Order: sequence, then C-alpha cells, then structure tokens
Amino acid sequence: RPGVSAPKLKAGKKDLHSYTIRGTNKIVRVGDCVLMRPSDIGNPPYVARVEKIESDNRNNVKVRVRWYYRPEESLGGRRQFHGAKELFLSDHYDVQSAQTVEGKCIVHSFKNYTKLENVGAEEYYCRFEYKAATGAFTPDRVAVYCKCEMPYNPDDLMVQCEGCKDWYHPACVGMTIEEAKMLEHFVCFECSEDDFKQFQNGFHASPVSDA
Repeated sequence: RPGVSAPKLKAGKKDLHSYTIRGTNKIVRVGDCVLMRPSDIGNPPYVARVEKIESDNRNNVKVRVRWYYRPEESLGGRRQFHGAKELFLSDHYDVQSAQTVEGKCIVHSFKNYTKLENVGAEEYYCRFEYKAATGAFTPDRVAVYCKCEMPYNPDDLMVQCEGCKDWYHPACVGMTIEEAKMLEHFVCFECSEDDFKQFQNGFHASPVSDA
C-alpha cells in the first residue's frame, strides 16, 4: 500500500461529486468503496473508502481514501476466526490518482454480511476498526462462542444447542461437518438431553442473526 501518511492537499484544487472509472461506466462517489491497483502484480487489489474526490487545473483527478486492511496485513496477522472476506477499516489515509481505481466493491457490516444468501466476488465485511501504527482494534472484544471461546467466523458451520442456545463448531463437539448438516436437533454435553425433549428445532442462520 503506497505511502504511510497522507500528503497535504495543495491549493487550487476543486472538489468533484463523482468520478467515472476509466474504461468503464462505473461512477464513484464519496463514501463508495473501491478496489485499487496493488503495487505488486499478482496481489489482490487494495480496498479503500473514498473520502474526497478532487481535480486540479489540468483535470488530473485524485481521490482521498481511507484504507481497509486485510487480516494478514495487520500486526497480529490472520487468525482462525477471521473470515476470507473480512477487512479492517484503518486510520490510514492517502491521496491517490483516480487512475489507480480499478473497480467498485461493497463492504457490509458484519451483521448484514451474515444475512446474505449469496456473497459476490466483490463483497466484503468489516467488524473492526484498526489503528495501523499500534495494531489496536475497536471494539477490542467481541462475543465468543463454543467450547473454544472464539469469535464467530461466518465461513464456518456452527450448530446451536437447544438448551443453552450457545453455538458450537462441529469438531469441538466430536462431529464432522457432514454429521452436523444432517442434525435435526442438537443438545450440547453440558445440557441434559432429557430436560429438553420437548424442544423443537429452533436453529437460526448464524450466531449473529439473533444477537
């Protein structure tokens, strides 16, 4: 990701309401999320949120962006609960040529992402803000689930206990994913199955959907 700090804006600039990505009919406006050309060919594109669009007297268009970081780009690296489409909204701002914008994308809230029936190639989600200099996250803690006490990864299948209502990874309760998919009812080891025979199947789509 080019630069560490954003250069100061020079006088003589004029703000633009929108910008059309070169070679396309896609219009970028302030607040949109965009895909930006990576510095190394072969790497995935950078993801950023457009904070400002401006042009100079020669009609050179620049975008002020706030970068999203992928988990592997953070100081702590990628962890087990980070989803494949997870991003962190950083406090790292930059000014880049609009010509480096390659496309548009959508960055969902975590809760909305878990409700999607299908996830497109250019759809992501964000549940943390990230301070690039210190590696600190906001919020600094989130709900955890299962015996392993890990935050929810929307890429992983989980099953809900009809007794305590907690969610579990199949492997953590001695099941395969195939076995978990065939379940009609599930009661965890800590809950007595006899006490919950009258429970009907109350599975939800994900731990987040009923939070």
